[in-house]
Amino acid sequence: MNAADTAWMLIATALVLLMTPALGFFYGGLVRAKNALNTMMMSFAALGCVAMAWALAGYSLAFAPGSGWIGNLSHLFLHGVDLNPLGTIPHVLFMAYQGTFAIITAALISGAIVERMQFRAYLLFLTLWSLLVYAPIAHWVWGGGWLAKLGALDFAGGTVVHVNAGVAAVVAAVVLGPRKDYARQATLPHNVPFTLLGAGLLWFGWFGFNAGSALGANTTAALAFVNTMLAPAATLLAWTLLDLQRGGKATAVGGATAIVVGLVAVTPAAGYISPLSAILLGLIAALPSYFGVLWRPRTRLDDSLDVLAAHGVGGTIGAILTGVFAQKLWSGAANGLLFGEPRQVLVQIVAVASAAAYSAFATLVILKAIGLFMPLRVTDRTGEGLGLDVSQHGEEAYGTGEGAILVLPELVPPPTAAAPAPAGERA
Repeated sequence: MNAADTAWMLIATALVLLMTPALGFFYGGLVRAKNALNTMMMSFAALGCVAMAWALAGYSLAFAPGSGWIGNLSHLFLHGVDLNPLGTIPHVLFMAYQGTFAIITAALISGAIVERMQFRAYLLFLTLWSLLVYAPIAHWVWGGGWLAKLGALDFAGGTVVHVNAGVAAVVAAVVLGPRKDYARQATLPHNVPFTLLGAGLLWFGWFGFNAGSALGANTTAALAFVNTMLAPAATLLAWTLLDLQRGGKATAVGGATAIVVGLVAVTPAAGYISPLSAILLGLIAALPSYFGVLWRPRTRLDDSLDVLAAHGVGGTIGAILTGVFAQKLWSGAANGLLFGEPRQVLVQIVAVASAAAYSAFATLVILKAIGLFMPLRVTDRTGEGLGLDVSQHGEEAYGTGEGAILVLPELVPPPTAAAPAPAGERA
């Protein structure tokens, strides 16, 4: 057991947990005011249901010994997960740290299905998805599964987190269908400062996400920390220049999105590449995601908050470029294409493709199965029309008072007829 490593991992776990509320602010600012609370609750809900699923079963499926495909049940209900060291930190702390990854990965999907999904169905989906999709893919890469044995590099979750969530988000958006007013009227962000706040807090928490994946206070953590600073900065610069060149204005929503894209792209590579390579990776990642954001509104895919462009595309680019820029000189792990190992790119492509294929299939099965027992979507009139804050939670983000009439009609006195005015006062 190492006290410095334990102290750093305690901090890193708290930082990654902060990312889920930060995601709530990031997503919440991008939707219309009548759906702000519901959108934020879709992130906060993951803190409850996914955390419980992870502690009781998900951790065992991901990290217990097992086959190349799934862990066994030896850690079910946290059996054997105690204060004894796993590496240089307590086993129970490693479980908690990995749990924060499961939480935010599931929450990322919500960005594609905001403003239209039944909250009860969403809670069940989150729980099942974390067990049946996230846990197996985490085992493939980080739990000693078949992709780990193949040599796939994923330092902090490009494949396990972002490709996985991005593909699942697209499938969920297709199954639910577009919002009733999609492509017919503008659905503008109601609070861009919320989105900027969320992006800033995500960047802050991401230092725990990437540098914490070193599992200790060591040189690898320092490398991942620096790369987590530089890559998003490069993406932000490139995105701003693209905005200025295309429309003459640098948008705040674009800047916030750029930060997330840069963070996503560097995640699989953070502990394997040099700082200069992190800058190049951040610059390159801006291009496909930027044009992906521009392309999506021209389609019928109502990926409401561009989870595919930011996480699916960003994670894919980052994972593949890890196979290009990886350098033993910095990480001791493996060399990539630029340093004499072209095979690593092929391994990275296999990892991305296999995670995407399994995530798409399993997500589709889960949603169709839930749909057999309960509706996935809210109704047009009392759901989407009124807004999900009132219809799903009985609350409003901004107190107009209109929701109380619908939710608590017994508190509203019945209308009474006005007494006629005296003849002398009639005008």
